[in-house]
Amino acid sequence: PPPCKMAVETATAPAVAPAGKVAAAPAAAIPTTAIVHPLVLLSATDHYMRVAKDTKKRVVGVLLGSKEVAGERDTWKTTTHENAYVAANTVNVTNSFAVPFEEDDKDPTIWFLDHTYLETMFAMFKKVNARERIVGWYSTGPKIKASDLEINEVLKRYVKNPVFVIIDVQPKDELGIPTEAYVAIEEVRDDGTPTRRAFVHLESEIGAEEAEEIGVEHLLRDIKDATVSTLAERVSAKLASLKGLKARLEDIHEYLKQVHEGKMPVNHEITFLMQDIFNLLPNLNVEELVRSFSVKTNDMMLVIYISSLVRSVIALHNLINNKITLKDEEAEEGKPKEVKKEVKDKDAKATEKDAKDSKDKDAKGAKDGKDTEMTDKDDKTKKK
Repeated sequence: PPPCKMAVETATAPAVAPAGKVAAAPAAAIPTTAIVHPLVLLSATDHYMRVAKDTKKRVVGVLLGSKEVAGERDTWKTTTHENAYVAANTVNVTNSFAVPFEEDDKDPTIWFLDHTYLETMFAMFKKVNARERIVGWYSTGPKIKASDLEINEVLKRYVKNPVFVIIDVQPKDELGIPTEAYVAIEEVRDDGTPTRRAFVHLESEIGAEEAEEIGVEHLLRDIKDATVSTLAERVSAKLASLKGLKARLEDIHEYLKQVHEGKMPVNHEITFLMQDIFNLLPNLNVEELVRSFSVKTNDMMLVIYISSLVRSVIALHNLINNKITLKDEEAEEGKPKEVKKEVKDKDAKATEKDAKDSKDKDAKGAKDGKDTEMTDKDDKTKKK
C-alpha cells in the first residue's frame, strides 16, 4: 500500500473483538503472548521525549524480535539469543527503532508512515543482528485509534501477523505494566454479516535477560533520589506491594464470583495456582504460631513506642534550646541607653582631642616657617 492513504473503514474507531467470536486464522498462526524487553521501553520513551514531548501527538516505531525456528514459519515459535526455545505462540520483543510518522489532528484517518525509511533501518539492523526480525509495531497511544488497523496492514508486508503494542510513556497506574499488546484478526459475526478486522487483546509481560537486568539496576541507581531516606523508600515499596496485593486479591474475587454465577468457565490451571497459594498460607489454629505472631508484634510495637518517646524528648530539647537562644538575643538588644551614651561621649572627646592636636601641629609648623624666613633675611644682611 502507498505510504499515505485514507482509511476506508465504515467504523469510526477500530473494533476490539469480544471473546468467543474469533474464527479466522488457525490458532497456531496468531500469537497469544508478547514479552517486551526493557530496551524497547527505553527506546520508545526516548523517541517520545525527542519528538512529541508536551504535545498530544503520538510516535510510532517498529518492533524487532527473535528469529523463527527454521522450517516452522508462521508458527510464532521463537528462540532467544541464547538459542533457548520459547513457548509457541509467544513473541519475544527484544529491540525497536523509530519510524517517521504523521497524522492529521482533526482527521485521524489521514496519516503518513515512511515505509522506505523502515526498510532502510531494518536492513541496517539486520547487518548487526541477523536473528532479529520484524514482529510488529508500537505506538504511544495511549489508546487504539481509527488509523491503527490501516497501519497494521502496512506492517503485514513484513510479517504475517504483526503484534501491536501500546506503550504508555506516562503511566499513572504504578501497579500495572505500561504495555498493552494486540493482534488483528478477521472477526466472524453470528448474524451472517460480512467479516471485519478487529484487534484482539494479548497477554503482555516485561521480560529481561541477565545483561539487561544489570543495566536496568544501574540505571535505577543513577536516577535514585538522594534526598529520600532509605526508610522512606522501604515504606513506599511496602505500600506499593500492599496495593498490588489488594488489586490481585480483588481480581481473584471477581473471577471466582463470575465463575460461581456461570459467566465464565472454570480454568483448572488458575484453580491449581490458587490452591498453591492457600497451601502456603500459615495455619493460624496452631497455638505456638499464634504466640510467635503475638511476641513478634509486641516487640515491634515496643520499638515503635521507644522511638516515639525518643523523638518527643529530642523535640522538647530543641524547643528549650531555642527558648534560651531567643532570651539571650533579647537581653543583648535591651541594654541600658546610658552605656551607649557613654560610649558616644568618649568617641566625641577623642575626636575633639584629635582635632586640637592637629591645630597645634599646624600652628607650630607656621611658626617654624616664620623663624626660617627671618634667619634667611639676617644672613642676606650680613653678606651685604
